[in-house]
Amino acid sequence: MTILIPQPLTDSKAFRTTLGCFPTGVAIVTTLSETGAPVGLTISSFNSVSLAPPLILWSLARSSECLDDFQARRGFAINILSADQTDLCNRFASAHDYRFDGISWAASAEGLPVLNDIAAVLICETHAVHDGGDHEIYLGKVISHADTKNTPMVYANGAITRPA
Repeated sequence: MTILIPQPLTDSKAFRTTLGCFPTGVAIVTTLSETGAPVGLTISSFNSVSLAPPLILWSLARSSECLDDFQARRGFAINILSADQTDLCNRFASAHDYRFDGISWAASAEGLPVLNDIAAVLICETHAVHDGGDHEIYLGKVISHADTKNTPMVYANGAITRPA
């Protein structure tokens, strides 16, 4: 039997390691820039909040180059990645302006970018944005959704994995 004795938070790397013990799904959140160009980034900070009304949340670092786009646009798409989309996950997790170059996607009825071959998608209107320290917390009201039989991607202990 292992008994855990919590220690004061003094090291952000150790804190991230502890958080890594909680597996999460991986998604790419997308929207449109002021010029109408698709923008997006990889997130693992996604959760369901409520069924009535249908609400989800995710968080965006205040240092993100996409921050202005998500603040200006009142909607976004949560593209839940399939287990075999590691390259796509890494592409949207890196800092460059050509994330959508050569990527297969289609516009939702609202014009939001929806990536192909994903496990699921949720189209949301921004319901609220809250302060989250060095992040902004986006609360979205789901207005449409779809899913496939694709196995979803999972992130745990600092690595991409598959559900057990």
